[in-house]
Amino acid sequence: MTFRSRFRIYRIVFLDAILGASVAFAQAPVSTPQTSADAAQQGYLATLQRMIGNGTGAWTASQISTMGKVRDAAMKDSYAYDELRYLTSNIGPRLSGSPQAAHAVQWVAKQMRDLGAEVTIEKAKVPHWVRGVETAELTAWPGMTPGTTQKIVLTALGGSVATPAEGITAPVIVVDNWQQLHALPPGAAKGKILLFNHSFDKELAATGNGLAAYGNGVVYRGAGPLAAASVGAVAVLVRSVGGADYRLPHTGQTVYVTGTPKIPAAAVTAEDSMLLKTLASEGPVTMHLTLTPQNLPEVESANVIADWKGTDHPEQVVIVSGHLDSWDLGTGAIDDGAGVAVAMQTIHLMHDLGIRPRRTFRFIAWMSEEEGSEGAGQYMIDYKYDIANHVGAIESDLGCDHPTGIFFGGNPILAKWLQPLSAVLEPIGGEVINGPEGTGEDISGLTEKGVPSFAPIQDSRFYFNYHHTAADTFDKVNEKHLNENAAIMAVLAYALADSKDPAPR
Repeated sequence: MTFRSRFRIYRIVFLDAILGASVAFAQAPVSTPQTSADAAQQGYLATLQRMIGNGTGAWTASQISTMGKVRDAAMKDSYAYDELRYLTSNIGPRLSGSPQAAHAVQWVAKQMRDLGAEVTIEKAKVPHWVRGVETAELTAWPGMTPGTTQKIVLTALGGSVATPAEGITAPVIVVDNWQQLHALPPGAAKGKILLFNHSFDKELAATGNGLAAYGNGVVYRGAGPLAAASVGAVAVLVRSVGGADYRLPHTGQTVYVTGTPKIPAAAVTAEDSMLLKTLASEGPVTMHLTLTPQNLPEVESANVIADWKGTDHPEQVVIVSGHLDSWDLGTGAIDDGAGVAVAMQTIHLMHDLGIRPRRTFRFIAWMSEEEGSEGAGQYMIDYKYDIANHVGAIESDLGCDHPTGIFFGGNPILAKWLQPLSAVLEPIGGEVINGPEGTGEDISGLTEKGVPSFAPIQDSRFYFNYHHTAADTFDKVNEKHLNENAAIMAVLAYALADSKDPAPR
């Protein structure tokens, strides 16, 4: 169908809507054979009818009105912004097992108690990895000035083992991807420092597909040590998985496998990764690398659970959540202090507006998402016999830039079921309903058990510029966007908690 004919249909539809015509206005005469163009036209009309329809779906008109009040209150509420400021600027980075993480657990629990929620500290064993010295310099390279070294900016990957205290000195070998690794001659990487120079796809991220760009690169961070050790390398470097080329290294968890040697692992900046590739293409390059992290025994930490009890079915719960832990380079504002703050704000809004829905709001601040999701794993153990009473789970863990709607995971019929929320969220630009999608690491176990799961659709164009870096700090947070995220979570949570029947599984 041409643009002109499509515009003509749109104009007719909206004229009829304005004049109060029935939504059944455009049925073709039954006596007229239907052409492919007719079918296409009816498809467009069906879409437009959904857009302009005033159905309330699983909710009453009064409940839809309440959703609007929740949305508007969220946009005016400074609670999430103020709580996030304190969590990041006062408490600071919250690596699992750290004193700051323990402090954050108690602080969040107190905030929830102050609102009148019923708080549980759910204990869980978590990793205790401590970052140490992390330095690197080139000691030999083509064209070097005699008697000099050249600094390389890097950071240890989470869980990395250490080099000897005095460091290691070894030749550097560079590959861009798995294919180039497999093409190396046998023994080519033995005794060397292997660099994976896989670039972050900034063009993909710029189209709003930051998570896809991240997924394409993060496999090298995760599996790099295993792959490098399997070809005899003594250490592995991975080009930072992020889009900001400001000589800024991006940390993150890496993985070791029993039976394969554990070798030191670090993320190097994009600029230094390209430098190493350039120099290595010209001739031999040697690096001195020092990493002294410690993998200490597991310690006891906790998820914070706070229930805002429902009236009719308090045993049925709708989870609103983010993860409380963060990496230690920055203060974890966008990853994922923001997610915790908007989840806290949903309880704050219910408190301030005096709303008690049919079902229970369950706030959860998850612990240790970054290093293995031990908090989420403990929840699945503790609540394994209560999964049927989980009617929905929401997690926000993709920053806090402008949200355009709701991702859902589960039954495809949820797209239609959620449609009335699109009209509620349209005034803040959050009308998109997409799925089925992945919705959150911490709630993935619930999703696999059939619990409908959800996440805000967040603008991911810039998130991976700061994610897992020293630049993940409170100043990156836009209060309006943060409140938009809170509005989406709160409206969705209320809809799930107060519908007459639970969301379809």
